[in-house]
Amino acid sequence: MAPAAALIPVRAVGRLALLCLQTVGAVTLFALRSLRAIALGPWFPGQILRQLAVIGFFSLPVVGLTAVFTGAALALNIYTGGGRFNAEQIMPQIVALGITRELGPVLAALMLAGRVSATIAAEIGAMRTTEQIDAMRTLSTDPFGYLVAPRIVAAVVALPLLTVVADIIGIGGGWAVAVGFLDFNPTVYIRATVDFVEAGDVGTGLLKAMVFGLIVALMGCYHGYRATGGARGVGRATTDAVVSAAILIFASDYLLTTLFTRR
Repeated sequence: MAPAAALIPVRAVGRLALLCLQTVGAVTLFALRSLRAIALGPWFPGQILRQLAVIGFFSLPVVGLTAVFTGAALALNIYTGGGRFNAEQIMPQIVALGITRELGPVLAALMLAGRVSATIAAEIGAMRTTEQIDAMRTLSTDPFGYLVAPRIVAAVVALPLLTVVADIIGIGGGWAVAVGFLDFNPTVYIRATVDFVEAGDVGTGLLKAMVFGLIVALMGCYHGYRATGGARGVGRATTDAVVSAAILIFASDYLLTTLFTRR
């Protein structure tokens, strides 16, 4: 009995490792099948435009509000920290760099993970549990081409655009706090920001946003497509989509930041 009991933790770790590998393999195959549908078509422009509106346009308010408060809070914290070293005047440059390279794409992606991944998982999950996806196959319509591909294309296109908006509004939030509460000259603040930010900083954020958009849509589609068990299964798929998208956003952000800073 003693040797068998000692093997229980090893078996648990083994089962967990196999489950992780199985999940990675399933997500990879799902992603490859989705990319194949995007590359080979047929395309559905109406679906893509609809998803662009749902993912991009209707996400503007939440992304804008998140960006403006983040920029304002970042400006206050940098000013406070810089004051300990008599370096308050570098606050505009650090705010701009932090927003364009990191906080703009990440926060926009997290907002979409909470809003869009959940919506996609709920929509496709409901279609799966009510056998609408099976009916599409019966009508010779590829679910990946009609449901998955338009959402991925729309997310990859929309998130960089939302990131540009988040960058502008976030820097504007820092400017408003600096000018309104910290006695910065508005013209000097804008000039310092424009002179410091380079095209590579903005480009880095936009490349991250494209990857994050793929993750957000892919996780929503994957968990929704595999939903089972009626309403409870759809709810579980929605939760899993949001959590997995958020984790993958942070993990890919670290990997991309490491890659870009080693150039």
